[in-house]
Amino acid sequence: MARPLSDILPPQPWMVHPATTAVMAALAAEAGPEGARFVGGCVRNALLGAPVNDIDVATVLTPPRVKAALAAAGIAALAIGEAHGVITALAHGRTIEIATLRRDVETDGRRAVVAFSTDWAEDAARRDFRLNALYADGAGRIFDPTGHGLADIRAGAIVFVGDPEIRIHEDALRILRFFRFLAWYGRGEPDRAALAACAALKNLVTGLSAERVAKELLTLLGADDPRPAVRLMAGAGVLAVILPEADDLMRFEALVAIESDMLAEPDGLLRLAALLPADPRAAEDAAQRLRLSNAERARLVEAARADPAIISWMSPKAVRQGVWRLGADAFCDKVMLAWAGKGGAAAQWRALLPMARSWPRPALPLTGAEVMAAGVAEGPLVGKVLAEVEAWWVDNDFPTDKLSLIERLKAVAQGMIRR
Repeated sequence: MARPLSDILPPQPWMVHPATTAVMAALAAEAGPEGARFVGGCVRNALLGAPVNDIDVATVLTPPRVKAALAAAGIAALAIGEAHGVITALAHGRTIEIATLRRDVETDGRRAVVAFSTDWAEDAARRDFRLNALYADGAGRIFDPTGHGLADIRAGAIVFVGDPEIRIHEDALRILRFFRFLAWYGRGEPDRAALAACAALKNLVTGLSAERVAKELLTLLGADDPRPAVRLMAGAGVLAVILPEADDLMRFEALVAIESDMLAEPDGLLRLAALLPADPRAAEDAAQRLRLSNAERARLVEAARADPAIISWMSPKAVRQGVWRLGADAFCDKVMLAWAGKGGAAAQWRALLPMARSWPRPALPLTGAEVMAAGVAEGPLVGKVLAEVEAWWVDNDFPTDKLSLIERLKAVAQGMIRR
């Protein structure tokens, strides 16, 4: 059993939540007070003072015994991951994943065959990074089986447990996780052995599912400042494997600097757009390869289009026309990317954003019935007349004078009827 260190987690709201206390009490009733501990991200983030979104528990109990313990306490359980040693407890509106201690028996770089264990050090030895191989009991006492996890937390060091190449061969996604953890938690120089292993084994990433790659990439890009990690990815050749279109980091780096200066929430998808060339076909190819959602694909492709051209000295009328055509969100995407790509006076670029977001995009104040009242017969010609009047309305900066609009409608309708 791992020796508890003096470090103790500061009080955590999630540790005293009714769901957490109920689950830990149920497991302790079956396994004893030392039979279940918090593990991984919740312990790591609590030590770092970062938000804890998911609670994971490790236990010496096998899945059937976990289910029995939860049932005895009246706690519902999902057994979807039971074959891999994972049971999900449902308590007080929350889910808590409970994993039996295990060791890898066989791996192929994507999935592992595991054997259950009662050895905490053995369980820690199969985890990816030392700062993720930390455990804490219900009282907050921390256990560090590798002997280095707490030191890595303090130093911001992202170091594989044991041999980095072995860990990567077990699951190639750990290459991307290494850079993602660097972006979120790393400080100082990266671990040389880890970086060398990622570079040497980079092509293993091609065997991963696109969804797993996309999730890791977008999470990495959503860090406060992912620039150092992305530079390392590029230098190791990993970025070229997962995103071959990203051959220039300058616009991406500038965008991150702009977002930071504006105190804007990091936007992983917009940063992905900044990594891609201003070419809709390249954006489409990247989106399809990463199997992004339809909404994400559409956003990337629209951001890559050259039309309309965005410049820092756009007139208010041109801004309104851009927002009318694209919507405020897509227009602001283009502003941010143009700003990052072209540079120039920050005040001018910055002014375009509130101008775009504050304008209430109007609807054309004209109906098909009004077109027919102007003498146009029901049919395709009604749509053509509406489109031509709308073009005039947009070009004239969306006038609200209905009389002028009706006069324009009459002129267009008469001209169409004569053709």
